[in-house]
Amino acid sequence: MNASNPVKVWFERDGKLLRLRLDRPKANIVDSEMISALDGALAEHLENPAIHAVLLDSEGSHFCFGASVEEHLPEKCAAMLRAIHGLILRIAESPVPVLVAIRGQCLGGGLELALAAHLIFVAPDANLAQPEINIGVLAPAASCLLPGRVGRAAAEDLLISGRAISGDEACKIGLANFVAEDPQQAALNYFDTHLASKSSSSLRHAVRAARLGFGDSLRTQIMEVEDLYLNELMSSRDAVEGLVSFIEKRPARWENR
Repeated sequence: MNASNPVKVWFERDGKLLRLRLDRPKANIVDSEMISALDGALAEHLENPAIHAVLLDSEGSHFCFGASVEEHLPEKCAAMLRAIHGLILRIAESPVPVLVAIRGQCLGGGLELALAAHLIFVAPDANLAQPEINIGVLAPAASCLLPGRVGRAAAEDLLISGRAISGDEACKIGLANFVAEDPQQAALNYFDTHLASKSSSSLRHAVRAARLGFGDSLRTQIMEVEDLYLNELMSSRDAVEGLVSFIEKRPARWENR
């Protein structure tokens, strides 16, 4: 683990593949430092015309335990949400395909990052969830992204129950594109077989066409859900209680208000 930088950044495949790796195992928590490092790397390199794709994966046996709960407390959550939503929009509007390889736990904000990407490769025994409701809050970006991937019925199941699903189930419902024992290698194989030989210019046009209007729609939805989160949810007693009880490692005492 690199103590100074929570994300490893390097190039492979003759500079055609930008590799990004979450590097704060085992949890790989998405905190302000992680968000800044990911966003900075994407901002610096995405316009490089030689790049054909991005592969995001993780160090250790888990992809990500989620976003920093401490940074979701009332005094910090506005800055946190705007930062992570800016990163999610950058991924969603990437001019080249963003591939994500997931193994182990992929929860909360970590799953939201993956949902914004183009292709998700997942281990069959991975554990994916939006568990925010279990601590009295909600998943803003996932509320906008999940319905487009899995349909409204399946999205609402995951968002209001907070239940976890396996990589196999994620692939069956359309959340993930491919299931493989080694999702990182599967993503690399996909790149080598389907992307490396193509014109990067043509790939960029294809990605833009496939997501035409998606970025604008997502931006509008995220702004609306962010407003709901900050100005309504976070003024409720139970949302704050859920976050505090999680940090204090005790059962939440709900008052239904």
